[in-house]
Amino acid sequence: MNVAGLILSAAGLSFIGMGIQPPNPEWGYMLSEAMPYMRLAPHLVVFPGLAIIITALCFNLLGDGLADALDPKRRG
Repeated sequence: MNVAGLILSAAGLSFIGMGIQPPNPEWGYMLSEAMPYMRLAPHLVVFPGLAIIITALCFNLLGDGLADALDPKRRG
């Protein structure tokens, strides 16, 4: 499993309450706690969600770049 998948899995588990428990910060828990306030303060949901997406995307791009640089068969 790749790092991005692990990040999404950890966020999903903490969103449903089966991940790291408070007081430790966890993006999924931040999202679940912010859901009741989504209409009043949407930034409470948007920023942790963006952090999850951007981090997963960066790890995917980093992995692809390293694979291209280190694997001579993929250089084409």
